[in-house]
Amino acid sequence: MADNGLAGKTAIVTGAAQGIGKAIADALRVEGVNVLGLDRQPGVCELTADLSDLPNVKGIIEGLSDTPTILVN
Repeated sequence: MADNGLAGKTAIVTGAAQGIGKAIADALRVEGVNVLGLDRQPGVCELTADLSDLPNVKGIIEGLSDTPTILVN
């Protein structure tokens, strides 16, 4: 793991249940990033939400204890 300044930061990764989103979430975790995976599929990631439901997404973001500094959509 190279020191790239990412360790200790918080990221939200959408579509983190599979495919590119999962690969990005996994890579960020390897770099020491606190990743909050977000997906529509219940029970697969840390957070479950449909991004088209803005009030739900807003509530999730406001309820986080850490302020995200990275967003991957």
